[in-house]
Parts: sequence; C-alpha cells; structure tokens
Amino acid sequence: MTDDRQQHADPRPTASRRRVLATAALAPVLTGAIGAVSPARAATAGPGAEPVHTPVPPVMTELADWADVGAALGAPGGMKRFMYHTPLLRRDLHVVSRGIMIAPALALGTHVSFVRYADGSSLLMGDAVVTERELQPFSDALYEHGIGQTAIHKHLLAQRPDVWWCHLHAHSTDPVAVARGLRAALDRTATPFPKAHAAFAVPPGVPLAVRIDLDTAAIDAALGVKGTADSGVYQSTFVRREAITDGHLLLPPGLGSTTSFNFQPLGRGRAAVNGDFAVIADEVQDVLTGLRRGGADLVELHHHNLADQPRLFFVHYWAVGDAVTLARRLRPVVDATNVAPMKGTGA
Repeated sequence: MTDDRQQHADPRPTASRRRVLATAALAPVLTGAIGAVSPARAATAGPGAEPVHTPVPPVMTELADWADVGAALGAPGGMKRFMYHTPLLRRDLHVVSRGIMIAPALALGTHVSFVRYADGSSLLMGDAVVTERELQPFSDALYEHGIGQTAIHKHLLAQRPDVWWCHLHAHSTDPVAVARGLRAALDRTATPFPKAHAAFAVPPGVPLAVRIDLDTAAIDAALGVKGTADSGVYQSTFVRREAITDGHLLLPPGLGSTTSFNFQPLGRGRAAVNGDFAVIADEVQDVLTGLRRGGADLVELHHHNLADQPRLFFVHYWAVGDAVTLARRLRPVVDATNVAPMKGTGA
C-alpha cells in the first residue's frame, strides 16, 4: 500500500481546467517547496471561474515525533519521508486463492500511515486486512473511536477463508487518540503485533535471486522500475504524477495513489501476481481491457478515498504464469496511465 517518494506534477492534457489550475498551483510543493507553513487560501482563476483552493501541505517529521503514536498503537513503525508508516502482516491467516497459498506480503498486509500537516493536524490513512467474521466488530470499533472507512472490498478471487480489505481515514489534532482507537479496532481481530521488524527480516548477505527465486533483473527491465524484496515477495511500484489532494489536504506523493505489482514465486520462474492500478476515469477502460489482453484476471474496480482530487479509481488484478512474460505483457497497461517509477527506483 503506501510508500512515499517525491514526483513532479505532470497532469495530462485531457485533464479538466480545474485540475490543471490546481496542479499548477501545487507544482512548487511537489518539487521541494514544502517546509514553510502555507495556510489554506482561495484564489480566483478568472471571471465566473470556480475558486481554486491551495491545500494545506504535509510537513516533514522525525521518528521521535511519533513515539506516542507508536506506543498507543503497540507496534513499531518507521519513516517513509513525510509518513510514519506501520505494516502489520496477517501471518496468522492461511489463505488459499485458486489453489495457491497466499504469502502474507503478497496480499495480506495491514498498512497504516500518519502524516503531520502545516496547520498542526494529522491524517491517518491506510487499509486493514480482516476476515469476514472480524469485519463487523472491527467496523463497529472504528466508528466508536471516530475512524472512518472509505472502502470495503477484496483483492483476491475465490479465497478461503473469506478476507476483506478496509480502507481507513481519520483527520484529527490528536493522533495518539486515533492510534488508540485503531488499536482497539485491531484488537477485535487476530492481527499479530510483532515486537520488531527485524524478526521478519531476510538475513543480510543472502543473494536476492536465492530468496526470491525469480529473474528480478528481467522483471525490472520489462516493467521499467527497480523492484524491492519484502518477506519473500518481489514488489514493483509506480506513483501517480499528479498532485493528489484529500479535501483541503495535499497528500504526500505515493500515499494512496500507487500502482503496484507483487510477485510471489511459485518455482521454475513462475509467479502469482497481485496488485492494483491507480487510475483516473479516462484511463479505466484502457486498463481493464489491457489487463485482460495481458493475461490477467480482473478482481475489483472501486475507489480507496472519498474526497480525492483528481478522482482516483483502483483496479485490482490477479495473474499466474511466467513472471517475466507477465511483466512484459502488463507493461503496456502501465504505459496507458499517467504514472512514473517510484523516484530512485527506475528509469
């Protein structure tokens, strides 16, 4: 779900006049001007034009700034530029989809991120993996603590047990209270809370080809992005080029707006590939048809957020086959969208 690397604003010519104006206003923020407090203000584009609001930007923080949040959540987190990010893999679940045992890092990860803003507020965004039995009590606990859900959906086809993904949202001046509420909700599930990420780390010095068992160099070349290894799964990530806002807040690039490929090795160069495409409305049909032509099955078409601009939709997919061949076949789908490799990870 949720890495954060800086990208340049680069909206497409087909964007509406409103989006072009908004993105132009945000370009300095995306190219490194974040830092000074920039209060929300309204500007008029011209006679009769709709006001264009300058969103509140995120501010850079340090790990120590989130110590109380980490303590309230009860799980170790880390910094991903503007985001305090905490992953929680559902290692307690044994999920099978179409005869394949799903690795937790492929599609069973709860991910939550906190971002501090120039007005002193904080934003929680993320998604949680819950079983069907856990879904209702988990949702009730979120509502009891003022945390909203912006999507409830699936990433996998025909899985057992049934698993759902819940996207989370909370904007508050008290992130510790939000973290406590999130922990209360997660306590209504069997989500394991690791004491340290190091417990799941791949031992240093182990060659990537051994622990992943895929031709990762060929996958990188096919997709045009340098992937990374995470808990036995190879991940390739792209980020939307536009400036993305959530209401009056400017989202750090990559938060809730990434296209991802997750490769789970199956032996002999084969892999199960699961992930999603972040697309605007004009790109949806090209992505759906492109995925089918590339040999992927469609899982979901839906939103992750309620107030994002430009409006983003997410297409979740599933494919099994030779990993490099699938990467080559799916590359045209990437090229049909306005994304770029995560900065510092590809050409």
